[in-house]
Amino acid sequence: MARANSGTRRPKPNLLITGTPGTGKSTTASALAEATNCRHICVGDLVKEKNLHDGWDDQFESYVINEDLVCDELEDVMVGGGNIVDYHGCDFFPERWFDGVVVLQTENSVLYDRLTRRGYSGAKLSNNIECEIFQVMLEEARDSYREEIVIALQSDALEDVSNNVASLTGWIESWRP
Repeated sequence: MARANSGTRRPKPNLLITGTPGTGKSTTASALAEATNCRHICVGDLVKEKNLHDGWDDQFESYVINEDLVCDELEDVMVGGGNIVDYHGCDFFPERWFDGVVVLQTENSVLYDRLTRRGYSGAKLSNNIECEIFQVMLEEARDSYREEIVIALQSDALEDVSNNVASLTGWIESWRP
């Protein structure tokens, strides 16, 4: 992963960890934040805690995120750097916020098992599996950010999480503003 831009003056980088639900975003982001002394921001939790949504979607059993409210809430925090943001979408965040974008990917049968254990079924399950099959999140990340700051990492097993955290920890520790 390359640096976002040479004008960045943050003491630590901001990293976005994205991917289809069930790919290990929160697990990876939490472990990485602990390893690097960065702040973990789980956007899904933030949306619930601060009511940054426009109601509930019964079909997908989730809140309808208000992207403008989320961005307003995070703007000042992101300027300081040292944030690891995890969310299953990425196209609404300002490009200037992130120095690296990680898209976690999971083999479809592994993802299917994870999501069914979470209680996903029907349209919610099939929609998320299709998103992974067609690499929707990777395409969204590449469309939203400079390609050199976007990296796809496999996240099928705990060993993958450990390897990803170690690799990303090295990247964060080598950061030079």
